[in-house]
Amino acid sequence: MENSQQSNNYLITEPIGKLLPKFAIPCVVSLIISCLYNIVDQIFVGNGIGYLGNAATGIIFPITVVGWGASLLFGDGAAAFLSLSQGRGDTKSAGKAIANSILFSFLSGGVLILVSYLGGDGILRALGATDATLEYTRDYGYIIFIMIPIALAQNTLAAIIRADGSPRYAMMTMGVGAVLNIVFDPITIFVWGWGIEGAAYATIFGQAVSFILCAIYLRRSKTFRVRLSDFIPRWKAIKPVLPLGGGSFLTQISIVVITVVNNKLLVSYGANSPYGADIPLAAFVVIMKLFQIVLNIAIGIAAGAQPVIGYNFGAGRHDRVKQAFKYVMLWTFITSAVATILFEGLPHAFIRLFGSDGDPLYTNFAVMCLRIYLSLIIFTCIQKACAIFLQSIGKPSAAIPLAMIRDVVFLIVFSCVLPAYIGVTGIFWAAPAADILAMLISAVVLFRIWKQLDTAGLKSASADTDAVSKVSKQIKPSRKGVIVTIAREHGSGGKYIAQAVAEKLGIPFYYKEMTALAAEESGLAQEYISDLNANSPTLMHDLYLSTEPARLAIIAQDKIIRKIADNGSCVIVGRAADYVLRDYEDVIRVFIHAPEAYRIQNVMTVYGDSELEGKKSIARSDAARASYYKNISGAEWGNAQNYHLVIDSSIGAEKTAAAIVEYVRRH
Repeated sequence: MENSQQSNNYLITEPIGKLLPKFAIPCVVSLIISCLYNIVDQIFVGNGIGYLGNAATGIIFPITVVGWGASLLFGDGAAAFLSLSQGRGDTKSAGKAIANSILFSFLSGGVLILVSYLGGDGILRALGATDATLEYTRDYGYIIFIMIPIALAQNTLAAIIRADGSPRYAMMTMGVGAVLNIVFDPITIFVWGWGIEGAAYATIFGQAVSFILCAIYLRRSKTFRVRLSDFIPRWKAIKPVLPLGGGSFLTQISIVVITVVNNKLLVSYGANSPYGADIPLAAFVVIMKLFQIVLNIAIGIAAGAQPVIGYNFGAGRHDRVKQAFKYVMLWTFITSAVATILFEGLPHAFIRLFGSDGDPLYTNFAVMCLRIYLSLIIFTCIQKACAIFLQSIGKPSAAIPLAMIRDVVFLIVFSCVLPAYIGVTGIFWAAPAADILAMLISAVVLFRIWKQLDTAGLKSASADTDAVSKVSKQIKPSRKGVIVTIAREHGSGGKYIAQAVAEKLGIPFYYKEMTALAAEESGLAQEYISDLNANSPTLMHDLYLSTEPARLAIIAQDKIIRKIADNGSCVIVGRAADYVLRDYEDVIRVFIHAPEAYRIQNVMTVYGDSELEGKKSIARSDAARASYYKNISGAEWGNAQNYHLVIDSSIGAEKTAAAIVEYVRRH
């Protein structure tokens, strides 16, 4: 127990100013490398083919982002699943989930190939291709599509490798691919004269090498093993992965929606302007690449800080949470402020970097729109960092809307409305307009969360002090024998019945003791662990449980359940103990239920609720328990097939306890 706690102890003892760079810098570097493929292509294509070539790569971009989203769905999901498995000390079953994640990521790429080739020019035109850019788009895209399955599998593997404790290896594989792309772009485009097709070949060559390096890692993985048979498609293996990677997938899909809408608007309004349909689109593609670099740095800083912020939040160290957030905001502000000064002061240099064909019409338009679109990038970066911070402290119900409101709501609305009044440049003015509104909303949300951190810090300290005095933090003496796990509907009296069962059998009883022990194990706050399966709205509960502090708490809790079971015979209430101990012998799994009216009456008696309040409390609590169980096990909470004994407690608490004891003694 002490070793486990000490392994994470530095997260709450080491100075924040020294701790954050250790996590943030590798994250920033990884994100920058991940976006280099497309950006390098843009630079060489722009200088070798011209702005029409840049427009072509931008048209293909939404298809690659859909693929990227699929790879994150399976990659981030598998990484989170592996982290949870590591915490439980059970990575044997992780092999199937990891293999299936790689497989389904690869198959997603295959689906994209089919859709892209079968859709042909129709899809390319739907994404914004014009007569002038169609051939370039086709030449570039049809080569890029070939490698999509491999590229997606590689990205999924990189996420898994990072979760396996080898972030440097994952970064190296991506870096090697990016360097190869940079080296071969000028060779294929200028020396061999392959034009835009050369840029595509250089990209897929880099991706192929990165994939090979990632695949080699599977033979030397640290905490899991993957066999060939694990790659047989299994819904049961992939099902628990999907909720954990859902947030990343939704983020990428929102980027696709924004890009497609903007491409169509730029072509439509550009055609009715002096610039034509292609110049606005080409300028937008270049500006978005510059935007992507700066935003990735800001996201890397905030995402890199997640483990530090999440652990300290779970440990009730809200003073350190606030300090870390201040550092994140400071570094984000400095980075984006420097970028703003450069963009506003040297816009011609950035436009020329991506090529301009010597066309003054394109150059002047691109310079003007760069200054407009990126004028408030400071707000964009700070707002995104705020959303990641909220995710870090386990508040997805606030984080996800905040992360998407700028792009999916305000940006699209302004992009559709402003051009009707001021022409094609209105699409670029939409960004600073969206930034202002999104920043105002973010400030209001953060102000409320900030106050809650102060209040929660006081409550947490008081609650933990009370808990220390009231709940034992020692595993109780026992003997080898049966372990009874009891899951129960809210209001069924399950906790009291479980206590009675333990007394009748003469074995230890664990309920609140588990959270006290898990807090001791992990260094997290006892109150946080205690509220783990009840602190989020039903629709957001899966996302809440995938956040950093929640995952740490789940890992600590599962470890304690196993230690309790290893100690000997006992009764354990809740916390998906029946699933956690699924590989243990002599475990009897019990589920206690009762009619709704009976449970409402119990809740009214125990908690003093009204009938309506009792009904709502039961629905909310049961939904949270079901969500927690599904997230942990992938199975359905309360399904009779998952238990040895399912019993209706409306016969009375004493009779129910007696019936369970009788069943245990017989079996």
